[in-house]
Amino acid sequence: MRYRVLGPVRMTPQTPSAAKPRAVLATLLVQSNTVVSTHTLIDELWGAEPPRTATTTLQVYVSQLRKALLADTGEAAGVTGTAQPLLTRPPGYLMRLAPEELDLTVFESLRTEGRAAYGRREYEAASRALSRALGLWTGPALSGIPHGPSLETSAIRLNELRAEVLEQRISADLRLGLHQELVGELMGLAHEHPLRETLHCHLMVALYRSGRQSDALQAYHRARRSLADELAVEPGPVLTRLHERVLASDPSLARHGEPPLRLVPVGGSDDRPADASGNGSGNGSAGYGRGTRPTVWLPPAAADFTGREDQLAVGERLLAGELPGRNRVLVLSGRAGAGKTALAVRLAHDAAGRFPGGRVLVTLRDADGRAVEPRTAMATLLRRLRGPRATGSDSGPEPLPSSETELAELLHERTQGREVLIILDDAVSEAQVRPVLSAVPASTVILTSRQVLGALESARHLTLDVLSTREAEALLMACGGPRMRDDPEAAGEIAQLCGRLPLALRVAAAGLAARPHWTVAGLARRLRDERTRLAALALGDLDVRGTLLTAYRDVDEQARRAFRILGLAALPDFAPSTGTALLAVDPVEAERITEQLVQAHLLEARRQPGRLAPVRYSFHSLLRPLALEVLAEESPQEGPAAVERLCRAFLTLARHADARLAPGRERLTYEAEPPPAISPGEVVGNAPLRWFQEESAGLSEAVRQAHAAGLWSLCCSLASATAGYYEASALWEEWETTHDLALDAARRSGDVEAEAVIQRSLGDLAWQRHQTSLAIDRYRLARQLFTRQGDRVAAGRCLSAEADALLAMGQIGRAGHGYARALSVSRLVDDARGSAESLRGLALVAQREGRHEEALARMKECESAARAAGDRRWTEYASRTASALRIALASGRPAGASSMPLEVRPGVWLFLPSRPAQRAA
Repeated sequence: MRYRVLGPVRMTPQTPSAAKPRAVLATLLVQSNTVVSTHTLIDELWGAEPPRTATTTLQVYVSQLRKALLADTGEAAGVTGTAQPLLTRPPGYLMRLAPEELDLTVFESLRTEGRAAYGRREYEAASRALSRALGLWTGPALSGIPHGPSLETSAIRLNELRAEVLEQRISADLRLGLHQELVGELMGLAHEHPLRETLHCHLMVALYRSGRQSDALQAYHRARRSLADELAVEPGPVLTRLHERVLASDPSLARHGEPPLRLVPVGGSDDRPADASGNGSGNGSAGYGRGTRPTVWLPPAAADFTGREDQLAVGERLLAGELPGRNRVLVLSGRAGAGKTALAVRLAHDAAGRFPGGRVLVTLRDADGRAVEPRTAMATLLRRLRGPRATGSDSGPEPLPSSETELAELLHERTQGREVLIILDDAVSEAQVRPVLSAVPASTVILTSRQVLGALESARHLTLDVLSTREAEALLMACGGPRMRDDPEAAGEIAQLCGRLPLALRVAAAGLAARPHWTVAGLARRLRDERTRLAALALGDLDVRGTLLTAYRDVDEQARRAFRILGLAALPDFAPSTGTALLAVDPVEAERITEQLVQAHLLEARRQPGRLAPVRYSFHSLLRPLALEVLAEESPQEGPAAVERLCRAFLTLARHADARLAPGRERLTYEAEPPPAISPGEVVGNAPLRWFQEESAGLSEAVRQAHAAGLWSLCCSLASATAGYYEASALWEEWETTHDLALDAARRSGDVEAEAVIQRSLGDLAWQRHQTSLAIDRYRLARQLFTRQGDRVAAGRCLSAEADALLAMGQIGRAGHGYARALSVSRLVDDARGSAESLRGLALVAQREGRHEEALARMKECESAARAAGDRRWTEYASRTASALRIALASGRPAGASSMPLEVRPGVWLFLPSRPAQRAA
């Protein structure tokens, strides 16, 4: 092994001498083959107050490590051929290692091997594997380096794992009859770890089986004194019951006479295999208690369980048999981390009195997250429900059948007539649980799953969503302690940034509690960046990203690809047409795939009655960053093409909507073919303004994505197609943001036409904001660019726009001259829309100067030109303006027509100061 962390941190051939580079190495090794963010490393090295040069200094440490890592290959001196294991991967670094290179990986493999052998009752193999695992240790984990919050947590976890492996190895040796050989080792361990009750239990059994009953009793009293002196508590029920059995000289404690026990201690975990005597404890300690109480194999209920009152009420009524029908199966579904298991366990604990036959939890996945077969689940359930055999019997536990049919028959026999509550946790599919449910028809079952499992017959379904804002903040307060309660504003922000997901909230609160130097506001700041949010929600073996990844890996490759690519859709939600464009399939297939993701709780579907798209899809706030991460990691080549498809689809729809909202308006052309699966007529229909309103966020994001991807022409065309909507809806900020990006894209690509169109649009924005001088500058620059390109139509319209700015400044004479020039150009090039704009301007000038009949005539000409251009909006504008003029003239007060506010463009009003009355001659 080249790298060691189970003791002093070392690597061969040479370990860095400086402490901080060693700390960086240790942090990367503990999280090998996983990206460690720069933020995490800086926090590990310098805590809450890093120096200004932290990032640069970290890069120096990484450079030093890279040279040291390749020192034995000669590559640092320029020899090539060996891969550098320390890689840069946004948002940090990744240490790529083979399993055999790191002692921790080998330790975990041997630990798993030993636990599996123990579960199969192969105690010699278990002892051998666990001994080899312990032999890898050379001292306390991660010693010899300064510990920041991450390394401190890892060191505590690893040292605890070492103790657990040691306890299980001793349990295996006790099963092999090595009690006399173990006495000395156990005495030393009990003295070194006086608060570990399992070690005292092992010592007492070893002494008792060695014929030293009085020494075993003295060992109990030493343990009792240590617990009382250090913690002011009495020994737990297992150690207490063992003391009673030693005191009574219980013959079943002898090695060959220990019966399987019916009592399984509350707190057992479903991934701890039964030991040789039928006990549920993977380390053997639980087997020292006996009793005749019902079998209880449940983890403890969460002391800070919060919310879910409605779901608890439904569950309690079902367990009490109060719901209509004969439903005895409750399915709790929801996304990973939603608290399904916590709710099921809470229900099981609260229903203790209703199930005298026992309450048992079985996990339907193995340690690697793969689905266990139905027969494996039934075998586990049978072992945990196994009844007692006669005291003093020398026979071992009754062997279980191997076939699924025989297991089902035996399970049916064992549960028939017993009031048993079974929790089948983390089911993968209906096919996995149907054989188990068929075998226990008389039992009450709670199923938890990330899938909906809607095909199960006669089941009551409850879907767990995220917590409400009030519940999420209450959970943070309960888990985060006084600091969280002292800063409710920051706590509220953390709740939202965690998407109100219970697991994320618990990890955030635990991370704060583990770092006394952090503040609540500081934690909120770390979570704000979507790119590093998931990295911040990890503490020890609590990893939100890893939990969410299991749901991603559960679905097939087609759905995983869709999950990755749909992460490119804009926030907060997207229409089915967006999914069609991104996935490059027809609308029916796109709906099928997205609905598959909804069923797997990887995507949310929301009904939107009254909208053009009655169903819209969205990501949970923690799943979208995950989608973008796995896209970058697993198929980065798909991102640019998907972005282009999305932008092309938006452009096709926006141009269609804009042509109906503002016919004849200048907009850029785009030569590429529109997406074949997108039908603008079906998506936009006859409601272009509503479509723009519903897709406004997506359009802005598409412009940004096109710019980021270097799709310069698309970026400019998209921005141009949105300008009419932004103007009609007075969305100044969106208008400016998208067009600034488009202007940059036009200049980068050298597209003079695009720059001219964007400059003209930005001139309109400045005019709307009463920035008339800026507007005139932009109009003139746009006219110059259009003229250079030979576009006389657009250049003429810029003259009208510039005249609008002059009119707003009160320079009515100059404005009239500009409108007249514009009209000449538009008539010369046969531009009906340009003629309508300039005729409207001349009418406004005539109205302002008191030439009312001329104003009315010009406005009627404007109406005719707008109708010829096919622009309904401008036609209606000219008609109502002419009507207002006629009404003012008919009132007998023509002077009032000169001072009335001017609607200079459709929906845009201009208020000018009254002109002084002319003196009579």
